[in-house]
Amino acid sequence: MSARNISFHTEDIDFVLPNKTDTRNWLVGIAGGYGLKIRSLVYIFCSDTYLHQLNVQYLDHDTLTDIITFDYNDEAGEGKVAGELYISLDRIRDNAKDHGETAEREMARVMAHGLLHLCGLKDKTDQDAAKMRSAEEQALLAWNLVKSNS
Repeated sequence: MSARNISFHTEDIDFVLPNKTDTRNWLVGIAGGYGLKIRSLVYIFCSDTYLHQLNVQYLDHDTLTDIITFDYNDEAGEGKVAGELYISLDRIRDNAKDHGETAEREMARVMAHGLLHLCGLKDKTDQDAAKMRSAEEQALLAWNLVKSNS
């Protein structure tokens, strides 16, 4: 159960995630911080249109979103996480611009956000959302270290 259990794919767009090895190791570190191992993580990068269709079809939400995480932890086994995480590059770019962030940093935040959900964090209440933001910031600090060492 390691970095080799993390894969990156695309649907309906052309995109290549840079630094895949570093990104995998960073994600393993995030899960490890919660005492968890990665059984299987599949990140799928797509457009707003593609993700909106998933949002309507599976969650009955007629809105745009940056990520949808399908949780397969029940199938992963004790102490392990598994899931499919769909990320809209359109939302990443727009959100980065809106928040004065780089697209790379926003991508890292969203990737961490999805994994943090699989690690058990929630964000529906104000208190839970504050914990999620704090965990995202911790993950981004770790990402900055990974980037500076590569």
